[in-house]
Amino acid sequence: MKILQINSSVRGAASESTRVASNIVARLTAANPSAQVTVRDLGTNPHPVLDGAALGALFTPADQRSADQAARVAQDDALIAEAQAADVIVIGAPMYNFSMPIQLKAWFDAVARAGVTFRYTETGPEGLLKNKKVYVATARGGIYPADADPQVPQIRMLLNFLGMTENEFIYSAGLAMGPEAAAKGQADADAAVAALA
Repeated sequence: MKILQINSSVRGAASESTRVASNIVARLTAANPSAQVTVRDLGTNPHPVLDGAALGALFTPADQRSADQAARVAQDDALIAEAQAADVIVIGAPMYNFSMPIQLKAWFDAVARAGVTFRYTETGPEGLLKNKKVYVATARGGIYPADADPQVPQIRMLLNFLGMTENEFIYSAGLAMGPEAAAKGQADADAAVAALA
């Protein structure tokens, strides 16, 4: 089993989403001692955002790219290769201003490449990153009911679009609502991790 852990918090060792994601990975490796784990920390080593130069590089034929363009595409290629190789992906996704961090959005922008990780067919888009289990560890200051969660639907849509339809979300919520609420949110997340098959 190959596990890819993606941390996207900028809080380093103080990150709750990273703590929960690491606990998920620990649970998986305890059950699969031979598992290989790759950690991609986008908080400490952010991937460059998609800008005009990056887009130009991607749309330039490979044999016509400048050295800078080739290097920029190679950065995205590395993230794609990690995702393709993984059997399980564990994402630490804190909620920043009701959405995912820009660091995680940059990862999705890099990995979503037409003809490589998805393709368009006569019946619509088809994700090509199939047969992967994804766990998303979310951390948020408030508590949001499922029908009003501003973050999870977008992440789930992107995962599904890329073919990663077997995804499960674990919540550490209420972290900014006082010590008692924060402790309960962390305990609920820990219980959800402990219950993973």
